[in-house]
This record gives sequence, C-alpha cells and structure tokens, in this order.
Amino acid sequence: MEKLEQLYKGKAKKMYATDDPDVLWVEYMNQATAGNGAKKAQIEGKGELNNRITSLVFELLKARGVDSHFIKRISATEQLVRKMTMFPLEIIMRNTAAGSFAARYGVKEGTELANPILEFCLKSDALNDPFINDDAMLALRLADKEQLAEISRQARAVNAALQDIFSKIDVQLVDFKIEEGTTGDGRILLADEITPDTCRLWDTRDHSGTVEHLDKDLFRRDLGNIIPAYEEIHNRLLQLATDEGLETIE
Repeated sequence: MEKLEQLYKGKAKKMYATDDPDVLWVEYMNQATAGNGAKKAQIEGKGELNNRITSLVFELLKARGVDSHFIKRISATEQLVRKMTMFPLEIIMRNTAAGSFAARYGVKEGTELANPILEFCLKSDALNDPFINDDAMLALRLADKEQLAEISRQARAVNAALQDIFSKIDVQLVDFKIEEGTTGDGRILLADEITPDTCRLWDTRDHSGTVEHLDKDLFRRDLGNIIPAYEEIHNRLLQLATDEGLETIE
C-alpha cells in the first residue's frame, strides 16, 4: 500500500489517499483539543495510544457483529480504513447524565438514565456543532428516512456492544460520540474513531466513592494528565482482546 497526498487534517488525525481508491491512510496526531478547539495542547504519546485503542475497539466490535470502516493498524500511529462518504453528523449516545446533558437539564452528573438517549448534532465547527432533529436532517437532505433509521439502529447496536466491552474491563460507558458514512455501494458503516477522546469512561474499580475519569475530561476540566488514563484503557482492552483470542499486531 502506497501513501499518497494528504486529503484532510483535523484536530486529531490526518488522512491520506493511497494507491487503492477505496482505502485511506490515517495518521493519529498528538494534539488534544477541547471547547471546539479553543483549548489545545501537544501531548506526547496521545496519537499512538488513540490509534492502538481505536484499533482494538473496532476489532472487539467486529467480534460482536458490528462492522466498521477499519481495515488494520499498520504502525504505532497509523491505520488503513475504507474510504467513506461521511454524514455531516455527530451521533451521540448517552447512558448516564454528564457534561452538557447534565447542565442542560439540571440533572446531577452521574445520574443513571432510564434508557439510553440518542442525539444528533450538525458537524460544523463554524456553528459550534448545533443540535439537529430528524425533520431538519431530512429537510436539509443530510440523510433520507431509510438512512436515518439505519444510522439510529447502528448507534444503538454500537452502544450495546460497547457497554459489553467496557463492562468486561471494569469501565462505565457514560456517553460517546461516533460518526458514520456510506461506502461506494451505499452501505452505511461506523467510521471515525472510538477512543477516550470521544467517550466518557469512568473506572468502576473502587475509588472510595469518587469518579475516576479515564477520558478526555481530564484535559477538558484540568483534572490531570490524560496519558496514564489512556494507557490504562489501552492495557485493559488489550487484555480483553487477548482473552477473546483476537489477532492484533501489538
């Protein structure tokens, strides 16, 4: 596989074309951001950890019947993925009240929700990723009814599978953001990444009643260094993948 021109540079990743028109080359960067990019820092080792974590998560999801754009990890910071046409949507699943949801509704953070909540935001830094509902998505032709139904179904399937994965490594999946897109033949698939950057993950091992964050809230809220937390998530996921007999290149 030959790496060609750079196609995209975001907050956490660069994407390159390859000599296969259906495959992209992804490079994870060390940049951490919060507040829609208002807060930034270079954190050594973050790119490698997120590349390794998301590769393991996609492998664990595939073993649970959830397919994605992921092909394989090819180096410490790089992976190959299927080329997708992305929906301009952030797809959010919430299992526990936290962050903006807790603030919006005046709910104590950590309150268990009666059922998982699916939310959508328009993916737009310029507009600060505003909420969007089904009618608006249809009116703006961001997706059709069948696509929205499939995106919603997949989001809930991803949530169920991720809850299973993280519960096995003593981590509470509070909420997460995913993105989806379509392949050349119109198939809708999970894409982007699943890492402590895009999930709220709380350690359920005993911490004397306090929340132990294993996610980007450490950076977002100035609670401490993210690297030990990300390393802990990686090590637990790697052990789970090993226990389940999944092939990795660790």
